[in-house]
Amino acid sequence: MTTLITGSAGFIGFHLARRLLERGDSVVGLDDLNAYYDPALKTARLTILEAYPRYRHARLDLADRERVPGLFAEVKPEIVVNLAAQAGVRYSLESPTTYVDSNVVGFLNILEGCRAVQPRHLVYASTSSVYGANGNLPFSVHNGANHPITLYAATKIANEAMAHSYSHLFGVPSTGFRFFTVYGPWGRPDMALFKFTEAMLAGKPIDVYGHGKMQRDFTYVADIVDGLVAAIDRPAQINSEWNPQAPDPATSGVAPWRVLNLGNNQRVELMRYIQVLEEKLGVKAELNLLPMQPGDVARTEADVEETKRALAYAPSTPIEVGVGAFVDWYRDYYRR
Repeated sequence: MTTLITGSAGFIGFHLARRLLERGDSVVGLDDLNAYYDPALKTARLTILEAYPRYRHARLDLADRERVPGLFAEVKPEIVVNLAAQAGVRYSLESPTTYVDSNVVGFLNILEGCRAVQPRHLVYASTSSVYGANGNLPFSVHNGANHPITLYAATKIANEAMAHSYSHLFGVPSTGFRFFTVYGPWGRPDMALFKFTEAMLAGKPIDVYGHGKMQRDFTYVADIVDGLVAAIDRPAQINSEWNPQAPDPATSGVAPWRVLNLGNNQRVELMRYIQVLEEKLGVKAELNLLPMQPGDVARTEADVEETKRALAYAPSTPIEVGVGAFVDWYRDYYRR
């Protein structure tokens, strides 16, 4: 089976590609290795993937309207996993056009590619940020996601709607995953765990927003990959019990389409996360307590009951284990 993974040199894409390669699948990776964060880290991930004989890489910009459809026509993937995107809630306040180019135009190119080659399944990344102003915890896919508070989240809601239209019109099964605060080895340098570790080892204070009282559903990357792999092997189907008079926003009666949460199903206060990191590093953090930033929410927590039912999903990694694995990787990679 050939799987096309966009964002294959990125954090989650790298882990998924390696998992599929290790089980014997063929993987075509698409990534332009842009400079949003250190390209050397992306190159290091890619070097590991290219050691597998069943891996092939295409260095393309997802927003390239000619070359991306051309890659689909050449490869004819059976599975497509779209993990490439301009990530980051806060950066969307600074560079909104980047998000439209990558997350909207780029995703349209993916959909057009799928329309042409008709893969068995399209799996794509959404985000817990789509829940926005919703304060009903834990966040359920069966509740609406109509009040985004950042452009980043708005582009991901657009992706879900675009996927539904293409699934309906052209019969491409699609599953969108709302990721909840993913962390782990080979993580992104713009995320809190990476920035905290880097600053603490350098003897610098760490910026702690929301005065450390924010709560997040921290989800270890291996648990995320478990969900992605399970979905790859179980394409979305039309919901025969869907009621147009009371439409379920997580499924469809007119398209093989669904959205699911991928999270750890528990809230952890940011200060507890920092305490675990202190224990694993053996370093006491100097805290620079700050108010919440625009676009942040106070709490997130995933309701994963639907994901468990559909995919036999069972997140199992506590932060004590996950943070420890990240610290081990960081010290080895940066020799610190």
